[in-house]
Amino acid sequence: MNKPLRLLASLALAGSALAAHAAATITVINGDPPNVGFNDPTAVAPVGGNSGTTLGQQRLNVYQAVAAKWGTELNSTVPILVYATWEALTCDESSAVLGSAGAVFVNANFPNAPFTDTWYNSALANKLAGSDLSEGDPTSTDPAVIVGADIRARFNANLGNATCLPGAPFYLGLDNAHGNLVDFYSVLLHELGHGLGFQVLTNSQTGKRIGNPALPSMWERFMLDTDTNTTWFAMTDRQRKKSAVNFQGLVWTGASVTAGAPLVLSAGKAEAILNTARNPKTFNVGTAEFGPALTPAGITDFPATIVTQAGELGPGCSPYDAGNAAAVNGQIAVVDRGGCAFVIKTKNAQNAGAVAVVIVNNVAGGPISPAGSDPTIVIPTVGVSMDDGTAIKNSIKPRRSASLTLHLNTTLLAGADASDRVFLYTPNPLEGGSSVSHWDTSATRNLLMEPFINDDLNHEVKVPSDLTLQLFIDIGW
Repeated sequence: MNKPLRLLASLALAGSALAAHAAATITVINGDPPNVGFNDPTAVAPVGGNSGTTLGQQRLNVYQAVAAKWGTELNSTVPILVYATWEALTCDESSAVLGSAGAVFVNANFPNAPFTDTWYNSALANKLAGSDLSEGDPTSTDPAVIVGADIRARFNANLGNATCLPGAPFYLGLDNAHGNLVDFYSVLLHELGHGLGFQVLTNSQTGKRIGNPALPSMWERFMLDTDTNTTWFAMTDRQRKKSAVNFQGLVWTGASVTAGAPLVLSAGKAEAILNTARNPKTFNVGTAEFGPALTPAGITDFPATIVTQAGELGPGCSPYDAGNAAAVNGQIAVVDRGGCAFVIKTKNAQNAGAVAVVIVNNVAGGPISPAGSDPTIVIPTVGVSMDDGTAIKNSIKPRRSASLTLHLNTTLLAGADASDRVFLYTPNPLEGGSSVSHWDTSATRNLLMEPFINDDLNHEVKVPSDLTLQLFIDIGW
């Protein structure tokens, strides 16, 4: 059984290019019209080991390099077809869709399938079956289906132009020396990873399985909700929908990833501990992009709240008046989200003498990871959920308040639970296209298949640098 699948697809090529490897062959099918994408004749200078002299050729060279990388890591006797294009995707002067990719077909009940009545993406299904299960359909209106492609990919052809993140084009070198530019090699390595199998297939927004009849995906057998101790395979649609927003409560149980986690992830999970006399409470936190990182020793002090001042856009958005400054001086400032940037809230608290800042989410769901940049911030900032923030606020008493500790718990890996099972990305509210089919952003070191392309990725996909290949081994590659 095979089924065309249209999700998470957004990258493509122009013409056709073949990359042959010892372990797998990846064929890139160029779907671009003349003078666009891979066919763009704009003259460019060679850069970072990419010898192309036109923009289109450099783009294709990166594709070839990434195809070669994945080809050396995977094993299949069936060519893997990628239908790729460069298109005018959504963007403006401050934000842009870079691109995306995913499986074109899914297959079940094929020869040598490890599990019956289970969906596999076509590239993996073909590998397991030893034959091409998804041949082209010339009657289709979808060019990727017509040619029988396994992966559909699109990237933003306008990135870096005057109206699309001006000055921030893709870096097309192969050497990872991207500086402040977006490293296309890493982005493409990530997106092809989705098409090769880093993709849940089950609908995370509804919890429903795809197909008629509806079947589980291979992933469901490895996805465990730690609150209910139940896999997605054993859950109802409603339970899967709830689990998809269970912050740091959904883990991958595959043996290869779990064994590799201590070789890749560093020790130290960020936590906040409310040091109540009888039952100390530990809260998950999101760490900020700015300011110093938490340490194992951490910071312990009393939490203090502020009041919203007259005329300010939100709590903590204006320089503190005398009352608020007295409240947080030498304490951990607890500030609600909203009204201004996280860095403004932290800088105002720092100027008032706070030793750290806890930003409380203003909507239901998990903790936030405060974003932004300000090199003058010298105190740590974390984000907590609305519920946990309320618990911290309620602990503040005129006398005998509980202290609060912000630290790294070195008994746990950054990005995994106490059994070294790596967290999947389950923010609340759900983020369409990102939730579940990525590793959690708490992972350190940063992993290729997180929902964001981090600057420190090194073009590797396996231990000791990464866990993508380990997940592929778990699902049958």
